[in-house]
Amino acid sequence: MRQGVRRDAGQAFPIYIVAVAGLLFLAFALFAVGQAAATHNGAQTAADAAALGAAQSYRDDVHRALRKAIEGEDSWDDLLKAMGAPTDTACRSAQWFAGKNDADVTACTPDSWPTSFAVAVTTRGTVGRSIVPGTENTHASAHAQAVVTPRCTVRPGTGNPDPGKDDPGKGKPGKGTSGEDKPGKDGKDKPGKGKIQLLCDGRPLTLDPGHLDPFPGPAAFFAVRLAR
Repeated sequence: MRQGVRRDAGQAFPIYIVAVAGLLFLAFALFAVGQAAATHNGAQTAADAAALGAAQSYRDDVHRALRKAIEGEDSWDDLLKAMGAPTDTACRSAQWFAGKNDADVTACTPDSWPTSFAVAVTTRGTVGRSIVPGTENTHASAHAQAVVTPRCTVRPGTGNPDPGKDDPGKGKPGKGTSGEDKPGKDGKDKPGKGKIQLLCDGRPLTLDPGHLDPFPGPAAFFAVRLAR
């Protein structure tokens, strides 16, 4: 009996070795998958932050341009629609936010209507060494897009925010935002000094070009969100 038990135990021992080796390999494989997933999640976080950073930077620029245009009695129709502001600072902001998340921007592409920024990033760090060959040199990449959308529209019946739209070719005077005729130089319209009546997310907002302080912040005029 004892000899039979010893033979059975001796035969089972290699099976145990194979089973333990298989479990260890599976554990290391799962660890490698976890490393890759964590690196990719980091890349996606950096891409989201970079895209949002670009969009928020542009939102701040268009907000400043909107106030300047209203104060200078210039056309601000496109600016109210989140269009027409310079975009060169936006992608620089994208790189700054990506760097804060240990990644670099490889592409930053602005688009219009709605104004958006598509950003691609690559992580500075790699997946790391694992049982999968080549992971120590593998970087993760990700893409994200952020959109700047207008919250406000001109209230119906309060005039034309874009001077010269009525009949610029003939020099025909148009209406300012107050609805009063006020022709400018060379027969082109100029917005009047009347108050500007807007609807922002369905709520009325009145702006007086001669007294803009306090001027609502960027978030009052524009929304920033990730596009999925």
